[in-house]
Amino acid sequence: MYDPQTVLGLIDKCKEKHTLPQAFYNDPGVFQFDVSAVFTRSWLLVGFEAELTEPGTYSALTIGRNPIVIIKGRDGAIRGFHNTCRHRGSQICADGHGKNSKLICPYHKWTYDLEGRLIGAARMSADFDNRLHALNPIRVEVAAGCIYACLSATPPDFGPFRSAVTLLLAPYRLDHTKVAYESVLVEKANWKLVMENARECYHCATAHPELKRCFPVAIKPGFDFGDDEHNLRWGDKMRRMGFSIEPQVGAWWHTGRYPLNPGVDSISADGRAVVSRRLTDVPEKELGGARWSTEANSFCHMLPDYCFMFSVFPIGPEETIVISKWLVHRDALEGVDYDIEQLTGTWTATNLQDRALAENNQRGVNGMGYVPGPYSQEAEDFVIRFSDWYRQEARAAAAVLPTS
Repeated sequence: MYDPQTVLGLIDKCKEKHTLPQAFYNDPGVFQFDVSAVFTRSWLLVGFEAELTEPGTYSALTIGRNPIVIIKGRDGAIRGFHNTCRHRGSQICADGHGKNSKLICPYHKWTYDLEGRLIGAARMSADFDNRLHALNPIRVEVAAGCIYACLSATPPDFGPFRSAVTLLLAPYRLDHTKVAYESVLVEKANWKLVMENARECYHCATAHPELKRCFPVAIKPGFDFGDDEHNLRWGDKMRRMGFSIEPQVGAWWHTGRYPLNPGVDSISADGRAVVSRRLTDVPEKELGGARWSTEANSFCHMLPDYCFMFSVFPIGPEETIVISKWLVHRDALEGVDYDIEQLTGTWTATNLQDRALAENNQRGVNGMGYVPGPYSQEAEDFVIRFSDWYRQEARAAAAVLPTS
């Protein structure tokens, strides 16, 4: 583990409302600290209830160095476990999705049931007690169809976020969806640079021509989209329909609604809906969007016809995996109700453009000429919030770690 006093010394050098010192973006020791001490303290978006439709369906992924598995039990409950065999530590399920009636370690075939209990371990001594070798659990919460996991025994309070996101997503029935498409990008940039890019639209007007066709890119602090006539009419319409448009904000999360550009129904190449079977029964076409984001790794956009998820997982000091998912109504048929290229086109273009920006950012940050620069308080409000959150979490984690 990276010496916590070194981390605290680096945090002390940070300037308010400025980018972080260089080591936070490329130092292997800081990276190890991030994945071992910061990410483990956070609620991380790891998938959706709609992906685990039957007992035995699971999703396996790696957070830093920690393989985990999220699985649906025979009782219908969704649980999370460290994806590490209690025998000699092998990873049990390969990263990805699957279904099995049991979890079987590929090394020596130790076998666990869907609730994590060890039910088979051949050639052990007569006094061996299976009950002492169950899979180690992790904390899992399900909110409005979204699955979040935390590796800490003392995670942040989930209740306020659950209330806010449940209210936000109630009209869309996210638990009645399916994943129509999933993409995985590897970006040659530190995870914090990837997240900083994802937390602002300062660059959107020039870097994202496809996105700006639909999305109002001139965002003000607090996800405020201004008071022009179109936005005021949209706000009045939402209130008449009983939809709150006031952002809800917590220490590590944010939810809110937003108007799309005039005449736009969804985020797509032409601004029209790309899925004919909508997620909501609300007949109004121009509903705008709903957005929710969590530190340290995700944001999502809900449109009337589909949901888009963006999530970040660090794998090296200058390497990050970005997982994106597009969800549609579970009864929507590909080729009939939607076309994959039309569904994914705008966000795929945006992701590739952002990858180029983040990788270019990393190359510049690595140089001798890098000096932390000031954020725009008008256009990078969410980046400032992310930086403040990171420094607070890093300081808190370092304070409780033993000094080497």
